[in-house]
Amino acid sequence: MTSTQWRKSSYSGDSSNCVEIATTPTAVLVRDSKASSGARLAFPRSVWADFLSRSVKDVC
Repeated sequence: MTSTQWRKSSYSGDSSNCVEIATTPTAVLVRDSKASSGARLAFPRSVWADFLSRSVKDVC
């Protein structure tokens, strides 16, 4: 069994006040970096891709 590889934005620096994500074949997992053993949200990959696409459109 492989371990989950969590990562956060490079913009976070050494701060622990951020969210981390991990990917699986079917989902993107999101957790609070301050509570790494706490609750996690799971989004289907297609929903996550739509979220990112819409977020970028709203910024640009």
